[in-house]
Amino acid sequence: MAAAPPVAAETREAPPLLDTIALWLTANFDLPAPAEAPALFTVTDSALVAMRYGPNASVPPGVVVAVYDYGDRTIYLSDGWTGRSPAELSVLVHEMAHHLQSVAEMRFACPAEREKTAYRAQDAWLALFGESLESAFGIDAATLLVGTTCAY
Repeated sequence: MAAAPPVAAETREAPPLLDTIALWLTANFDLPAPAEAPALFTVTDSALVAMRYGPNASVPPGVVVAVYDYGDRTIYLSDGWTGRSPAELSVLVHEMAHHLQSVAEMRFACPAEREKTAYRAQDAWLALFGESLESAFGIDAATLLVGTTCAY
């Protein structure tokens, strides 16, 4: 059974660029084309933190900018998300990569492993605009390695 969206979730209409992002991901990252678009909702930063780390997490606002829910194939974006910059669109690229992984029922050794393709895609998208994960989000190579490696 799919989880209900957070109480304060607001439905977002899929931006016209979403189909282009899906096509770009399938062409460049060996991901299958989706049969359906994900649902999109915006929620508060605190709701994103709770979705990612649990309701009692003490993570500062802004650390979690989006969450993909594999159970209901939904992308949750920060309520401040506008999609008006390459960095903001790259967040959608990252989460759309997760959606394509979900639709394809791809399996991973651990949750961190599924992040490799999503971060590679996000970084490649940013590079199209002369940016990188480090320049846009402060995510350096060491942080990326730790965040995408199974620790067992």
